[in-house]
Amino acid sequence: MILHLNDLKISERQNWLQHAIAPRPIGLVSTIDKEGRPNLAPFSFFNLVSANPPLVIFSPARRVRDNTTKHSLENLYDVREAVVHIVTYNMVQQVSLASCDYAKGADEFLKAGFTKEPAIHVKPFMVKESPVKLECKINEIKPLGKEGGAGNLIIAEVLCMHIDEHILNDSLSMIDQTRLLHVARLGGDWYCRVTNESLFKVAKPNAQLGIGFDKLPQYILDSRVLTANDLAQLANSTFVPDCDPLFKDERSDAIKVFVKGDKGKQMLHQYVKELIENGEVDKAWQVLLSDQKTADL
Repeated sequence: MILHLNDLKISERQNWLQHAIAPRPIGLVSTIDKEGRPNLAPFSFFNLVSANPPLVIFSPARRVRDNTTKHSLENLYDVREAVVHIVTYNMVQQVSLASCDYAKGADEFLKAGFTKEPAIHVKPFMVKESPVKLECKINEIKPLGKEGGAGNLIIAEVLCMHIDEHILNDSLSMIDQTRLLHVARLGGDWYCRVTNESLFKVAKPNAQLGIGFDKLPQYILDSRVLTANDLAQLANSTFVPDCDPLFKDERSDAIKVFVKGDKGKQMLHQYVKELIENGEVDKAWQVLLSDQKTADL
């Protein structure tokens, strides 16, 4: 399927894009108007874009149905300050309730059952229930269009972070990703939750270059078991290791002795795949190298 977005209704464009570009983090944004009335609204067009200066962005879009603007945007033109809150699973239903299109001046803190806390540097209130709160000044408001569905890019500089200690690691030196329970927005009514079961690590090739697919031996590239993700972890190695003559592995040795031919090759590569998935890339290399050495003899 090929979609030409200019041929679609605005609501259809939005639906296709939001289903495809996901998951998106949710920023629960607290603002205040010039009369001092608070407002609270979630935005999934939200992300971190710079560490120096520390900047986050979010985008209150013009309503598709009638091209009106959101109260958060109107407030930001009046008082260029905000508190952006990270949304977790424990508060997601309240956050959804705060997204209702209440009349201007309505207090979404009260509507959604959230607790107000005073901020240190800015006038808008903080949501006590959020484990991470970002006090921000607004550096720029950039309208992206004049029709319904057009975003208004808010560039906000983070002045201060408030972090609940229960989401920190045991040494209190950093946020523990397994304790934060992030949620994120998808398309339609769909959300996703970060759990211990859904978390995984990817080794980052920061300091040294990976050898790349082009340097992998052909007998590895020809595997009918190893996926591109598996091969990429081998290709993230800084060099093709030498076969260790002292390497011993009971499982791979048993496969080579008792299962011959193509079936044995597939079983061995399935074992290599398990090693890679368990983070034992060096061992996976040695299984592959020792098997090829045996084949060459």
